[in-house]
Amino acid sequence: MKVGVIGTGKMGEYHVKTYLALQDHCQLVGIFDNDEDRSREIAEKYKVKQFLSVDELLQSVDAVSIAVPTDYHYEIGLACIRNKTHLLIEKPITSTVAEADDLIQKAKKAGVKLQVGHIELFNPLIPILKQELENEEIIGISFFRLNPYNARLKDIDVVKDLMIHDLYILDELLKQKIVEFHALGNIIDHSTKHAAVILKSTQGVTVELIASFKSKRKVRTIQVFTKEALIEADLLNRTIRVTRTSTPFSKKIAVPLTKTITIDNSVQPLDIQLIEFLHCIKFDKPPAVSGKQGKRIMELTIKISESIHPA
Repeated sequence: MKVGVIGTGKMGEYHVKTYLALQDHCQLVGIFDNDEDRSREIAEKYKVKQFLSVDELLQSVDAVSIAVPTDYHYEIGLACIRNKTHLLIEKPITSTVAEADDLIQKAKKAGVKLQVGHIELFNPLIPILKQELENEEIIGISFFRLNPYNARLKDIDVVKDLMIHDLYILDELLKQKIVEFHALGNIIDHSTKHAAVILKSTQGVTVELIASFKSKRKVRTIQVFTKEALIEADLLNRTIRVTRTSTPFSKKIAVPLTKTITIDNSVQPLDIQLIEFLHCIKFDKPPAVSGKQGKRIMELTIKISESIHPA
């Protein structure tokens, strides 16, 4: 299968490197970016063809990864659909719900696969965490996603950039609708840089999400409180700690017991995500992360963001 990459920033470069490593699954034909200097730099670095227009690339491939700023997702997505090119589009799917609806509808009508790129769902830790929760009655979940500040983040909303990852994971773990939320945040440089959100699901699960660009270190953790256990996941270190109580001596004396699960670092989430994308095309399967799921999470993200910082 012939593939391409549109957008050669940090994430786009990761896609280029990963496609090149997946030679048993695809052939990376080339790349495109409006920034010709950056595109040329990546083309020379990885020995791939630099295309000078989107349409020229789309007419040469079966599928593409779209890793451009969100404002351009809709326009480039429509170009893919016109050219019958399957697309993996980085999160969020589009800038607005109306754009997402239109893109999803047109992709379906054209028979084009549309997958939303959400790399955290392909972290091997997530399916293991889901297994640990299969027979548990969840009471609450706490997410912490923290980053140190840098100049690149000056105009970036922490809810749309960081918290959206945990909203995807929450959707995957809970499979329940959110019926209520309350959000607070700190506006710095005209955008939300620290946000705290409390949500409640249809079945009464309470969820806390903290996302920040003002941390002194990088943190990615999930704590799940159930009736019988505390389950703690560290996405950076790929470990899961499950603590339960036992009564080995007497039913009146409870002893906490903890097991630690370590997930092998050799499997990279982006590898899994791109292989899933290619397989959904090759075997005509539904995308692992559908446009509808991408739209649903984007819609919640926008509501949270606007409640903190109204336009």
